[in-house]
Amino acid sequence: MHQHLMEPASRTLVCTCDACAALFYQNGETKYKRVPRRIRLLGDFRIADSQWDSLLIPIGLAFFVENSVENRVLALYPSPAGSTESMLSLEAWREIVEENPVLSEMQPDVEALLANRLDGAREYYVTPIDKCYELVGLIRANWRGLSGGTEVWQKIHEFFAELKETASA
Repeated sequence: MHQHLMEPASRTLVCTCDACAALFYQNGETKYKRVPRRIRLLGDFRIADSQWDSLLIPIGLAFFVENSVENRVLALYPSPAGSTESMLSLEAWREIVEENPVLSEMQPDVEALLANRLDGAREYYVTPIDKCYELVGLIRANWRGLSGGTEVWQKIHEFFAELKETASA
């Protein structure tokens, strides 16, 4: 498996070999940031349904990432057209971070909170940004018709089952 670098200015992922990725440190001032590989399942994550609703996410999937270029947190959700940005209330986000301090430890641009609230699920992960984009690509490539079709929903469930299996607590 290869590694990824993120160019924050364009939000572009770049594939790289392990040796080249090792040249990029998280806190260094470079054009690219190294995307970590660690996935953490947040088993004790706290968010009320009313807080979720205040985030203005129209579906049960979303990821939240701090954008260092714009100096704000972006709320994105996957769609058949790619990732779509929701207008995130900073007050709502601050409240969620206060209840879940682990979110303040996320690395800007390269780590995200990935939320799965589909079909009654309540799963939350701190995950590398490339996993979020993988989910976006999976949906985009497999969506059929108005409702997506059974194949895309099966692939989404498989994605989260694999994510849970590889996550640490």
